[in-house]
Amino acid sequence: MARKSNRAVEDERRAILMVLRDAPAALQYEQIRRAYAARTAKHIAYTTLRVRLDELLAAELVERSSARRNPTYRLSARMEEAERLRRAPREGGANPAAVDAALTTAGEPGMLLSEQAEAARALVLRPRTQRPPVSYHVEFLDAYEPGITWYLPSALRSYLKALGQTAYVGEPAGTYARDIIQRLIIDLSWGSSRLEGNKYSRIDTEELLTGGREANGASDRDRQMILNHKAAIEFLVENAQQIGFDRYTVLGLHALLSENLLGNPEDEGELRSRPIGIGNSVYTPTAIPQLIDEHFRTMLEKAGAIPDPMEQAFFMMVHLPYLQPFIDVNKRTSRLSANISLIKANLCPLSFVDVPEATYTQGTLAVYESNDVSLLRDVFAWAYERSCAQFKVLRQAMGDPDPIRLNYRAELRALVADIVRGRLRPTEDILVSLAKQSGVPTHDQGAFVVAARRDLRVLRPDILARYQLRMSEFDAWKQATDTPEPQQAGA
Repeated sequence: MARKSNRAVEDERRAILMVLRDAPAALQYEQIRRAYAARTAKHIAYTTLRVRLDELLAAELVERSSARRNPTYRLSARMEEAERLRRAPREGGANPAAVDAALTTAGEPGMLLSEQAEAARALVLRPRTQRPPVSYHVEFLDAYEPGITWYLPSALRSYLKALGQTAYVGEPAGTYARDIIQRLIIDLSWGSSRLEGNKYSRIDTEELLTGGREANGASDRDRQMILNHKAAIEFLVENAQQIGFDRYTVLGLHALLSENLLGNPEDEGELRSRPIGIGNSVYTPTAIPQLIDEHFRTMLEKAGAIPDPMEQAFFMMVHLPYLQPFIDVNKRTSRLSANISLIKANLCPLSFVDVPEATYTQGTLAVYESNDVSLLRDVFAWAYERSCAQFKVLRQAMGDPDPIRLNYRAELRALVADIVRGRLRPTEDILVSLAKQSGVPTHDQGAFVVAARRDLRVLRPDILARYQLRMSEFDAWKQATDTPEPQQAGA
């Protein structure tokens, strides 16, 4: 018998969880089988159901009664609490701290969907022959009015923003992302690439990005995809104050994400001029270049006019893949574009770690074929909860940000740039003098000089963009300062 795919196993577990979620009381083994068949129109074998229940028990998502004969099964208490809190924002309010605690203790809760999302999912799971062909509906985009139309309900937006709040509110755009950039690069590169079928594990991704070590048996294409994500994330973070929902940013993201992955290099960072098809879908995007350009411009204008960063992020996840403005790499571009507003607002970024590939794909197909955002909305909310929980743990492990670095970020970067461009040796006298010229108060100058000395000590080619320095300037400074100072005559 052929081995089941990970997607098939995931679907079986989710269906069992849904059966238990909707049951008014705990269910016996045979009751679960009947309810499973009624929900999915498929029969599940006795041995398969037993294996899946054991897996859910081991993950602490399900509890079993102690009865020896005919035990009953139900969602675990932690799972029920996480689901209750997850629904709260849709029903009028939630305590973000309680949700965060539940997510931390409940492990990966599986993604239980709203009824509307389940209905959308059922439609795209029908055989292709039962799904009528559809084309691009510009009315879907035209009907969206920024600040009036909302894909994310008010309570859900407030809830997600509360979860994603950081200590960097009011700081320059991108301050939080810069503070966690190494973890963000690893998690987002891996999480987004995995949704494209990339075979790199998270450990393999970290070793590639930090040590340059390639995974055994990995393809060149997978490696290129990971490295492209790193470059695109660095572009967003290092240019956080300049990026936006504009052609320069989104075309730049596509150029970085698609580098060396398309058949024609001229397609990198360019809107497409020829037709494309969507695998496993009955949706056909528009093929007229003039309309692609027009709708792309409208999409960006509307995204930029949305007054809420969460809604902006989700809007891009909906409309950029739906338009398919590029010959390929559309969903990857949408996932990084979704982070533009989050990075600029110093909110927790969206890393897509642990997002089930099948459910994400189905949510995107529901947008393509029905213009229904409900399933993708559930995926977005669940993914953001997971990202916030993980980055909060990272933030706690890192401790509070250095107040000197936080308060004098611009001054530190300007000082480093002045030292390098002036080919100066960072002596104590020079550093103190530059600190005074920067306007740093006397009581902070000592700590400021220590921070500046540390930045100069770890300065390396791959972070020169942070200081707006060129490689030639860095090389000239290193050559000048690595040469011993000449001794005075008679010394």
